[in-house]
Amino acid sequence: MALSYQARKRWALAILLIGLPVYLVVAVNLVDLFDRPPFLVELAIYIGLGFLWALPFRFIFKGIGQADPAARTDDGTN
Repeated sequence: MALSYQARKRWALAILLIGLPVYLVVAVNLVDLFDRPPFLVELAIYIGLGFLWALPFRFIFKGIGQADPAARTDDGTN
C-alpha cells in the first residue's frame, strides 16, 4: 500500500525529529562500547552509520521537497 504525500510528509518529519536523534545517541554509544579507534576509522564508522540510517527510509523522503502532486489547480499549475 502506497502512502499519500501528506502521510509521507508526516512520517518524514517524525523520523527527522524523533528517530534521527535517537539513532545518533545509539550510534555514539555503540562506538563508545569499544576502545576509541583512530580518528579516521571513527570518522568512517560515523559516515557509514549516517548513510545506513537513511536507506530504509528513502521511499518516504523521495519527493517530499516538491509540491503536493494532488493539489493541482484547474489550469494545471501548482
